[in-house]
Amino acid sequence: MTLDLRKFSQATNPSKILAVENEEDRKYYIDFSSVRGGNIIEELKENITYFSPDERTCELFTGHIGCGKSTELRRLEAELKKEEFHVVYFESSQDLEMGDVDIGDILLAIARRVSESLNSLEKIAMGEPTSLNSLLKGAAKLLQTELEVSAEASVPGLGKVAASTEGKFSLEAGIPGLGKVTASEKEGLSLVALGIGTITAKAKNSPELRSKLREYLEPRTKGIIDAINEELLEPAKNKLQQRGKKGLVVIVDNLDRVESVPKPWGRTQPEYLFVDRGEQLSQLNCHVIYTIPLALLFSNELSRLTSRFGVDPKVLPMVPVQLRDGSECAEGMALLRQMVLARAFPDVAPEQRLELILEVFDRPETLDRLCRASGGHVRELLRLLNDWIKKDRKLPLSIEGLENVIRSRRNQLSLAITDDEWEFLRQVRERKQVSGDEGYQVLIRSMFVYEYRDDEGSWFNINPILAEAGAFKS
Repeated sequence: MTLDLRKFSQATNPSKILAVENEEDRKYYIDFSSVRGGNIIEELKENITYFSPDERTCELFTGHIGCGKSTELRRLEAELKKEEFHVVYFESSQDLEMGDVDIGDILLAIARRVSESLNSLEKIAMGEPTSLNSLLKGAAKLLQTELEVSAEASVPGLGKVAASTEGKFSLEAGIPGLGKVTASEKEGLSLVALGIGTITAKAKNSPELRSKLREYLEPRTKGIIDAINEELLEPAKNKLQQRGKKGLVVIVDNLDRVESVPKPWGRTQPEYLFVDRGEQLSQLNCHVIYTIPLALLFSNELSRLTSRFGVDPKVLPMVPVQLRDGSECAEGMALLRQMVLARAFPDVAPEQRLELILEVFDRPETLDRLCRASGGHVRELLRLLNDWIKKDRKLPLSIEGLENVIRSRRNQLSLAITDDEWEFLRQVRERKQVSGDEGYQVLIRSMFVYEYRDDEGSWFNINPILAEAGAFKS
């Protein structure tokens, strides 16, 4: 079987998130739940669909950046849709400046994305959100933008929309299946989506405007939550139920990427958002899932975090390439081999893919070397593989090419490690544990240390690429 090198390279793009609703993406998906200590996505789904379908829930989801959280959340989205829930999934990093996030920013981003999603549905009409309208006009006036909506703008599901600062919309394009609609039928939703989009886009690109917006929104936080609940989420749930839907679920991805910068009063940004203000994030009247930074699990604030939200964060660990005692994890390695081979041969049955290893690699041991070097970090594996393809530029891929890529990655990681951190890494390698010390949080956040799960609970090990560094050999 001839393998197209360029197509293989595109399939191993480490930045691509698999959407399992898409048939092509589904061919690449590998279920690692059997070696990750449990089916976390199934737990999240059951908490919504079985235990609390008619009550709001708020869940926290975390793990190393790049370990596959987004792909698993997209799978959860697909599973919930099968259960007749309306799901709004979005990547918060597209709406927020991750180095400077406040509670109001997150709430407005959710309101905007829900509004846009509802706009895309046919024959769903909402009343005018008076309080939200007032808040947005106040914010626009403060920022001296006047919303800039007298010009044409595009709202998903509506096409081109023109609006005045008073919020009077004229729709210049119909909705598929509906034809032309009047302003009153869609005015409320389009104002929320368009108004928030205009304001937050300006604020995201300007620290000064963000500061002004915060000053305006902060004392009105309770009012914003009440307005979103009463004028958007509650009416939306009622309309969706009339269409046969069981509820509304909002999945806010990428909040785990908020930077751990200190606020002016000394609290880190993650502690401020999820501990100090976590109770407000949990007050939205629908099912909500937030991703949070993994470092919060090693903070002294963990008990307060769980108290604010009333739940323990769900953790997506690495795929183990070895067991706690240092022996190989056969099942983990087998699944990682399948992940790599599925990118090369998505239409071939799993058993038959193993017979095609030599079409891709110079020998089977080379594929195993790749899997072990990744430490079971999904994006890291794809990154190594993608770089390797581009360096070798021919098949089968050689062990020499892989070693060059690993050596380059090791050098890159090592440059950022201080002497104190090398000592921390030695302790992790020996003990297979980390403490809540700030130094360990840095190691985890920097992907120098990986977390795994087994029947005994969590255990940790250093990034396998670093294990071969000269600092350990000495």
